[in-house]
Amino acid sequence: MVGAGGGEAEGLRTEESPSGGVDVWSDAVSSHAPEHLLVMVHGILGSTTDWQYAANEFVKQLPDDVIVHCSEKNMNTLTLDGVDVMGERLADEVLDVISRKPELTKISFLAHSVGGLVARYAIAKLYRHPDSTFGSKAEGTICGLEALNFITVATPHLGSRGNKQVPLLFGFITMEKVASRVVHWIFRRTGRHLFLTDNDEGEPPLLQRMVEDYGDLYFISALRAFKRRVVYANADCDHIVGWRTSSIRRNTELPKWEESLSEKYPHIVHEEHSEAIDREKCQALATDCDLDLLEEKMVTGLRSVSWEKVDVSFRTSMGSFAAHSIIQVKYTFMNEGADVIQHIIDHFQV
Repeated sequence: MVGAGGGEAEGLRTEESPSGGVDVWSDAVSSHAPEHLLVMVHGILGSTTDWQYAANEFVKQLPDDVIVHCSEKNMNTLTLDGVDVMGERLADEVLDVISRKPELTKISFLAHSVGGLVARYAIAKLYRHPDSTFGSKAEGTICGLEALNFITVATPHLGSRGNKQVPLLFGFITMEKVASRVVHWIFRRTGRHLFLTDNDEGEPPLLQRMVEDYGDLYFISALRAFKRRVVYANADCDHIVGWRTSSIRRNTELPKWEESLSEKYPHIVHEEHSEAIDREKCQALATDCDLDLLEEKMVTGLRSVSWEKVDVSFRTSMGSFAAHSIIQVKYTFMNEGADVIQHIIDHFQV
């Protein structure tokens, strides 16, 4: 059978959905259809093929448990339209998938880079309160489905503005300031959102709004609905998304590490569980004298829910220069990140 994105994958079935995207599931005979939907979201200028390897591995290893949907609504230059516009499209796409598969009872998300921000926006649109007609679970649901895993990989949760959040700029303040002023020339509205320079009708920057329940969008309630929230972050070698922004940490909270934790996952160098902290306590932990106030608001908001944090290093890899792509195995010929995908699968709650 053909795998997501067109590669050969024995024992797998794929189907292009009417609303766009690619569904992947096992071709093996089973007594029931999978009830768990895993939505995979690509990053900027990406496509469904970016998650091809991971989609196939998930279905091979969890054939009775998951059906994977690789999102297609925001491919290529559509990723430049803004996090909110992309989030709206993704939410509509997920609603369509759910409407076509009434057997679904659970939902999870796995997103790369900017796709993590898009997924955070989409779940805020899809969130249903506990007392709604869609469900009665105390923590709410994602469009009536039990929310299990929300996983991001190399996602700039705190944006890309200054403070070495884009390692390619080498931390030079002048270069970071220039980048914030011209980024919209290249990445248009999405660039404004990432560099926190958007000012829609006097509203705070979108990423700042997305760290709380804001207006009719329940950003934090939606995150809290998931059983697990996990961030995979490149501790080094990622020239596009810095370690701090992808792991939702302050400078003073970045852990020390030396080598991999196990032979099975040679590129994983640190793991920790960060409990939810109320805003006052979180602010009290802010000891970095160079702290950016807007960045601190985002750290404080996002840390009001618990996170599992997994730090990755490709320092010894031949393709370390492409760590931002390797971590998701975007290109199968550079599959050094396969152990990261395996770690995601091994810890995935079904």
